[in-house]
Amino acid sequence: MQVQPEKLSIRDVVHAVDLAITTFITYVLTTSITPLLTHHPAQPVGILWAVISAVFVFRDTREHSLSAGMSRLFATCVSFTLCLVYLLLFPANPFGMAILIAIGTLLMTLAGRRDEIGLFAITTAVVLIVAAENPQTAWQQPFLRLADTVAGVTVGITCKWIASFLFFRVSGQEAR
Repeated sequence: MQVQPEKLSIRDVVHAVDLAITTFITYVLTTSITPLLTHHPAQPVGILWAVISAVFVFRDTREHSLSAGMSRLFATCVSFTLCLVYLLLFPANPFGMAILIAIGTLLMTLAGRRDEIGLFAITTAVVLIVAAENPQTAWQQPFLRLADTVAGVTVGITCKWIASFLFFRVSGQEAR
């Protein structure tokens, strides 16, 4: 069975350009604001995490973007809480990561948030892997990844909403 390529609409082009602008803005903001707040250069993992968060929440409609942003924040907050408590008590290691992912998976299931389990697990893995690289400041990693997530989600949703507003205003179509 041969798949026929889709034809691109003006909306597809606007979406692609807006996503590119969103990632650029997230990168620039992360690399310029993080040093002002932390008095240290932005870390590549933080920049990457913010850009990934922006891309993750950038969806086809404003409502889908907002929903994805809420999912991303919920999963990150669960990971933040578990990782922070763990890192205040124990050193980061692969066994601890596995235990936290199991506990978090059960908590997400109990909360009725099965769709966010993957987001939670990825966030937890990143926090603990990066924390293991620098044990002296391991406890800071949950805070940093939470801040990166908030930055990326905020930029992603904002850019989607602005582009949608402008596109639908110019095109005369009803906003979605």
